[in-house]
Amino acid sequence: MEKIKMTTPLVEMDGDEMTRILWKMIKDELLIPYIDLKTEYYDLGLEKRNETNDQITVDSANATKKYGVAVKCATITPNAARVEEYNLKEMWKSPNGTIRAMLDGTVFRAPIIVKGIEPCVKNWEKPITLARHAYGDVYKNTEIKVPGPGKAELVFTGEDGTVIRETIMDFKSSGIIQGIHNIDKSIESFARACFNYALDTKQDLWFATKDTISKKYDHNFKDIFQEIFDKEYKEKFEAAGITYFYTLIDDAVARVMKAKGGFIWACKNYDGDVMSDMVSSAFGSLAMMTSVLVSPDGIYEYEAAHGTVQRHYYKHLKGEETSTNSVATIFAWTGALRKRGELDNIPELVNFANMLEKATIQTIESGKMTKDLALITSLKDVTVLNSENFIKEIRNTLDEMIK
Repeated sequence: MEKIKMTTPLVEMDGDEMTRILWKMIKDELLIPYIDLKTEYYDLGLEKRNETNDQITVDSANATKKYGVAVKCATITPNAARVEEYNLKEMWKSPNGTIRAMLDGTVFRAPIIVKGIEPCVKNWEKPITLARHAYGDVYKNTEIKVPGPGKAELVFTGEDGTVIRETIMDFKSSGIIQGIHNIDKSIESFARACFNYALDTKQDLWFATKDTISKKYDHNFKDIFQEIFDKEYKEKFEAAGITYFYTLIDDAVARVMKAKGGFIWACKNYDGDVMSDMVSSAFGSLAMMTSVLVSPDGIYEYEAAHGTVQRHYYKHLKGEETSTNSVATIFAWTGALRKRGELDNIPELVNFANMLEKATIQTIESGKMTKDLALITSLKDVTVLNSENFIKEIRNTLDEMIK
């Protein structure tokens, strides 16, 4: 077939470790042979972030604002061990946190459903979509390691000179302090994104925080959601036959385990990070989860919900064979290509993205898969493929579909 032409570039954000290896394989085998691929490339690998003092992350976010659609590979958020391993200038912030803050978006994550991969929670009959607030909390925190006895205070100084001061702790010995924040505008964007997504997909919306303990921080989220719902969305929800309700995060977890699925579960930033991993793993695999960041002004950034698969990368460096699941990364590309095709009115690009997703699922359902799926599938006599051969098998399936 003739290569599909693109008119506007995607913003391409490369990443780290094993997912970086898969990224190149996916482009070489599944994209470039079929698409005249136009991207504005940013290397968000840890070495390049360190070299540019993380300016490249900011640049990639600004490019995403310019072009409207981005696709991102998994990246390392360094800890102390990584600082030493990569000889970093400092412990750089999470690239995802930086990009999410700049785009002021909400992350929607949903499991990729495949026959033969049944959820661990047997009563889950439909996908559960996690809506994760994408700003603030621990991802934009300030921390202090307290060296010894002393008084820790939380102080706000207003532009008008007003000072609000609260004692955090009278330390009698060493310890730690963490300061987190959020802003009403971002919470409002989060709420509207969740309500709009629920209406678009005709799904009930749950929202959960811990307002009984966090009577100001978490309660503010609860209040903003309720105010916006009552003023702007209550009648729309009733007309659509869907519901919105708020509950405590611990109650939500208990309810989710007994639910049948088919709803959106909205969570604060950290809660959404953790719970999306739980949901995706229970549905089959962390590598079987779509993830898209949507900003209030209609900017999209697609990524895999999992990490850089460090253990497999070290095996790869030793020349050992790996069987790494690339499905979520493939679906990041298909999501971005589909959205680019929709925005630019290129139906061929939309159709190709849909076909590649079908080819990926069909390959797995035919019994050809990576080791992580082979360990949990109910299919019999499956073939376990290594990282490269799985992608090549998807290409074979795709070529058969295109004929």
